[in-house]
Amino acid sequence: MAVLTIDVGTSVIKSVVFDDQGRELAVSRVGSEVLRPRPGWAEQDMDAVWDGVVRSARDALSRPRSGRGPVRLVSFTAQGDGCWLVDGAGRPTGPAILWSDGRAGDLLTRWQADGVLDRAFRRNGSLTCSGMPNAVLGWLARHDPDRLRRSRTALTAAGWLFLRLTGVTAVDASDASAPFLDHTTGAYDPALLDLFGLAWAEPLLPRVLGEHERVAALTSRAAAELGLPADLPVVMAPYDIAATARGAGAVDPGQACAILGTTLCTEIVTREPDTGGEPCGINIAYDGERILRAFPTLAGTEVLDWACRTLAVAGPAHLGRLAFGGEPGAGGLAFLPYLSPAGERAPFLDPRARGVFFGLSLDHTPAHVARAVFEGLSLVVRDCLAASGTDVRELRLCGGGSASDGWCRLIADVTGVPTARSTDTEPGAKGAFLTGLVRTGAESGIREAAAKYVRMGARWEPDPARAAFYDGLHDTCLTWRAAARSLGWAPAPAPASAAVPAPELPHV
Repeated sequence: MAVLTIDVGTSVIKSVVFDDQGRELAVSRVGSEVLRPRPGWAEQDMDAVWDGVVRSARDALSRPRSGRGPVRLVSFTAQGDGCWLVDGAGRPTGPAILWSDGRAGDLLTRWQADGVLDRAFRRNGSLTCSGMPNAVLGWLARHDPDRLRRSRTALTAAGWLFLRLTGVTAVDASDASAPFLDHTTGAYDPALLDLFGLAWAEPLLPRVLGEHERVAALTSRAAAELGLPADLPVVMAPYDIAATARGAGAVDPGQACAILGTTLCTEIVTREPDTGGEPCGINIAYDGERILRAFPTLAGTEVLDWACRTLAVAGPAHLGRLAFGGEPGAGGLAFLPYLSPAGERAPFLDPRARGVFFGLSLDHTPAHVARAVFEGLSLVVRDCLAASGTDVRELRLCGGGSASDGWCRLIADVTGVPTARSTDTEPGAKGAFLTGLVRTGAESGIREAAAKYVRMGARWEPDPARAAFYDGLHDTCLTWRAAARSLGWAPAPAPASAAVPAPELPHV
């Protein structure tokens, strides 16, 4: 028997076929285009995403079947946040607005100044960013109310995929966690909707599925497109950063992982939401009584892609060879890697955050720049670990960036925490696999499934001398970051009212 898993990432859609021992039998990856029609915007064509799912799944299923039987279930995960609006017939009313979109930055700045974001964080432990549904819906109410009038439901990427696969309109609790979920009830919190001035948007929110409702039958239409039998069970796993944590084996309180992908996401399993201290990060419904404390940044491996283009380097692997041949500190050059047009959201929130090089001189070479870029991203991981307030004894690394031994070693040195890498090439898909087994009764629980199927490979211990050096560099970079923020990063946006008018919605 085999399990087909699908992971709809922002830039790549992956399909993986696992055998009954949890081994990857076939992996197919299809690129997914991010559209940027205006500065700061990030969108995707929803039908194109579904087409990518079909192509990657068919390709994975067509690979040689060596030792595998028929597919017994489909389980999937997908990118989180954003706003994927559909009408009453389940058709898109426009492009998906992604988690990395920055168009609502002015609204976010006003909410921050008015204390709305702080009060919301005290209720559910998640700090809003400009790509979350509340900010996107607020922006649409002001700038595109016609689209809202044509829309019936505000889905996420996973909700869109579940709709296309099963015909069910719903959302997983992990996706619903930020910004509206009440973690004590598992339902939307009316007080949060009121706080953001979005009570009018409640009819747009999809039903939150309970623990035992996240399985539905594959429709005949979707089955025909995928080349699978109709009525196969389809499991909605938690959204990608939570599924990846499971796939990396981070399932017990205190365990942690860092995803080195389009987002750098450092996450720690806890027992309850953390709503104290400086507002930062998000709290995600994870597994029963567990919460995933996550710090997903807006700038990750896209920073490496930018560096490759800027330095005319063939790709991240070549950039790594440039970087890791040098000494710590990049010859006195340091880098704050906040390159997203939407600013940054973890471990701090500032829609105007921008990247900065410090100490640049004519003496610096491309190798120094490459080293500074990797060190800057690694310091972000350290910064997020510090913000969690958790004593982490091992950091499990995954995502495309974890293929670099040099970066895995550097993160161990920068954080002072041993790092380890999964033997799976797609831990997000592995997390969907584990979830699928549990939801269909093949395994009794996530802890048991992870212990049975997750296998760790290479491991790196921090070098004491290098760790001490990076202790000092981290403190210095925090000082430089404070200085950059005090200078405004970039020109301040024009003042805008935080009031969100209630558009006239169709009767639902």
